[in-house]
Amino acid sequence: MDIRIKKLLDNAVIPTQGTPGSAGYDLYAAQGMDVQSGETVAIDTGLAMAIPDGYFGAVFARSGLSKNEGLRPCNCVGVIDPSYRGSIIVALHNDSKFDRVVKIGERIAQLVILPYSEVRFFETDDLGTTERGEGGFGSTGV
Repeated sequence: MDIRIKKLLDNAVIPTQGTPGSAGYDLYAAQGMDVQSGETVAIDTGLAMAIPDGYFGAVFARSGLSKNEGLRPCNCVGVIDPSYRGSIIVALHNDSKFDRVVKIGERIAQLVILPYSEVRFFETDDLGTTERGEGGFGSTGV
């Protein structure tokens, strides 16, 4: 799949795969920023892209950054709609007890391009039956 991408800032970095075959493409900070403990900051990647119709960009945490530095996207998974053409911003939250510094060019999140289905919702009184039924949290076991 080809995705058109535009650098909005000179120091923006085109997303890269950590290893061949990786599902996620690393997103890089185009600006440096201090992230205080418990704080959320908006970090610009300096990139805009044209995601094809029928797909969206899912912005996930980088496991190493999350585990080692306590930094993760504040909304856990960001969604980039195919109609969006603005700068890709990652709202990064510091879950650690320590202040952190994000440097220009640092990998801050990963982008996965995923398909989605357009659906129509319609109201009904009958949802049908299943073995689980209305069983909620923990109803299928521990």
